[in-house]
Amino acid sequence: MENINWSELSFGYMKTDYNVRSYYKDGKWSDLEVTDSTQITMHMAATCLHYGQESFEGLKAFKGKDGKVRIFRMRENALRMQSSARGIMMAEFPTELFEKAVVEVVKRNERFVPPYESGASLYIRPLLIGTGAEVGVKPAKEYLFVIFVTPVGPYFKEGFKPTPYVIMRGFDRAAPHGTGTIKVGGNYAASLVAGEIAHQKGYSAVLYLDAKEKKFIDECGPANFFGIRDNTYITPESSSILPSITNKSLMVLAEELGMKVERRPIPVEELNTFEEAGACGTAAVISPVSRIDDLDENKSYVFSKDGEPGPMSVKLYEKLRAIQYGDEEDKYGWITVVG
Repeated sequence: MENINWSELSFGYMKTDYNVRSYYKDGKWSDLEVTDSTQITMHMAATCLHYGQESFEGLKAFKGKDGKVRIFRMRENALRMQSSARGIMMAEFPTELFEKAVVEVVKRNERFVPPYESGASLYIRPLLIGTGAEVGVKPAKEYLFVIFVTPVGPYFKEGFKPTPYVIMRGFDRAAPHGTGTIKVGGNYAASLVAGEIAHQKGYSAVLYLDAKEKKFIDECGPANFFGIRDNTYITPESSSILPSITNKSLMVLAEELGMKVERRPIPVEELNTFEEAGACGTAAVISPVSRIDDLDENKSYVFSKDGEPGPMSVKLYEKLRAIQYGDEEDKYGWITVVG
């Protein structure tokens, strides 16, 4: 095996040994196939290429100090991918087959699961695409499900350190009643321009406001947003936000830590009252926010003056990571041990 410096991994693609696939044809899904090919062959009129019939997921596997590999909340990813499929009229991939595929791909690539305390994990990427040929705007009759893995380091190169975010009202990620609540590629394509401008200006990501009124907090680019005030975990409720599995988990853990939890619309002015703020998702887990600059209003909301994450963000981060690595009891049935 190639000599991998686990502690220096970026959040990028590295070729692993195998991926797992299933094909939908004549109204049913095929048995799982294992391949070492990284290529997909499809018709040039495939609906994923023309009409955006594409959905993906992201989840992780972790190696504990006991040497066991643990997968975090894969059933939630299966259910969310089914929701995405319904949203753009794709064939739904069955939950049990999804879970079987995840376990299979992790087992086949177990040598790429980073060691305990390396700060890295095995990222698992399921992909569902329309492969049937259509020229009219209509759903495909054939689909491909493929799942591959790659070892990754932190999503933001700073890791668990506060970084700056920016509000830019000239861009929308997703519209109310559009595709914001499902995980499809078009949402991410829509965020690329604003994201690149933000990076050029020295920010980690864009904090989007609601597309309708520009009055309420929506999402942090690739992640959900949360704020902490008076021992309360507050996260936006919106018809254009992806339901983050990490955020769901953090809300449960916040209550376990004795915090109150509020999921509701958050006016942008309320940023001024938060003691801590962060972005959360599978890739970043928690990315603490140092400050949010509202360029249009010439305002800045500061959450970290010393460059360190806030105390509740630290507690939540450490508790979630302890469950993922098997250092703390899994009270909620979130973990699947690969054995």
